[in-house]
Amino acid sequence: MKTIHSHIFSFFHSFIFRHVACCAVLIAAMCSCSDNFHVEGTITEAKDSTLYFEHMSLDGVVVMDSIVLDEDGDFDFSFKGNETPEFYRLRIARNIINVSIDSTETVTFKASYPTMASQYEVEGSDNCKRIKELSILQQQLLAKIIAVNNTTGITYKETEDSINNMIEQYKDYVRTNYIIKDPRAASSYFALFQTIGNRLIFQPQESEMDIRTFAAVATAWDTYYGGEAGANGEVKHVDRAENLHNIAIEGLKALRIKQAREYGPAIDPDKVQVISVFDIPLNDNKGKRRSLTEFKGKVVLLDFHAFSMPESVQRIMMLRDIYNKYHDRGFEIYQVSVDDNEHYWKTKTSALPWVCVHDPAGVESEYLQKYNVTQIPTFFLIDKNNSLEKRDSQIKDLDSEIQSLL
Repeated sequence: MKTIHSHIFSFFHSFIFRHVACCAVLIAAMCSCSDNFHVEGTITEAKDSTLYFEHMSLDGVVVMDSIVLDEDGDFDFSFKGNETPEFYRLRIARNIINVSIDSTETVTFKASYPTMASQYEVEGSDNCKRIKELSILQQQLLAKIIAVNNTTGITYKETEDSINNMIEQYKDYVRTNYIIKDPRAASSYFALFQTIGNRLIFQPQESEMDIRTFAAVATAWDTYYGGEAGANGEVKHVDRAENLHNIAIEGLKALRIKQAREYGPAIDPDKVQVISVFDIPLNDNKGKRRSLTEFKGKVVLLDFHAFSMPESVQRIMMLRDIYNKYHDRGFEIYQVSVDDNEHYWKTKTSALPWVCVHDPAGVESEYLQKYNVTQIPTFFLIDKNNSLEKRDSQIKDLDSEIQSLL
């Protein structure tokens, strides 16, 4: 806190000193609270019940505080704020309200026991509101599955097919209406770990689409919560993003092994190579199909670009300098154009020395969504193992970053 300097006349010295001292105490108290988040509210019909506030950490559930509720049911938990979104829960016995906290917000809950898990009000957090919606959708899905299981007169296979169809429809709905809309949201992360019984709804060990969904959220968290590179070139480590990446990579590896065993001879799992980029198979300006992953063994700059943009010429000149400097050492540029006019794109790229492909979907490209690209131009660096390293917002010195990967 800044020191308060003042010229105090002797006549008023005692009076003003007391008031300055009181103000200093008040400001200090306010500052000490401003770094905290608050989860507060009321749970009625729960007198003498213990309400737990628990952290849902990557290592398991950690009890952070608890209170025995009185007749009014009021509670207020406060802890130091987070740099990245974190997950908590309010719990009485087996009744749970899931909570997401971002930074130093105040979130208010109102509920009644024992219906608190599904019938509660929340204010102060859009993420907590979306998590409530997802929790209710999950409960509705579970009710439908139970109803099918209790239906008589249908075979086991019919039951299984019906349940699988409901789960797939649920995943498609959540993926479209929650995850793809905002993959960086805490609610999108929450959705990936919803379960039916002990089974994850999104199955990164079974479905390539689910693997990609995990990876999309991981990339978004890396981008928005990883921060910019510091003076030493390192970017802030995000544990939850790394966890999602690891789940996606291990899931893809398991899926490849499973497919190999089903359609070919058994293979050594240690020999399975896994990539952590979404492949982009599109036609280049000569009509040849080119894939991003075909450049494994090289350092690749993946560039999403529109040649119709006013600053395109300047950017192409910058890329040409980088390409000429490092191409002979194993550097490649894979450029994806989202221009509406394909003929214009072909004209502009006819003399480019690197790979330039065109996505006819334009700004509706699925690859923009997969790589969480929200503005054009945007570029990424990919290492020799086809692993996504960094995106432009995390890079301060492009030359140094390329040299470190070559």
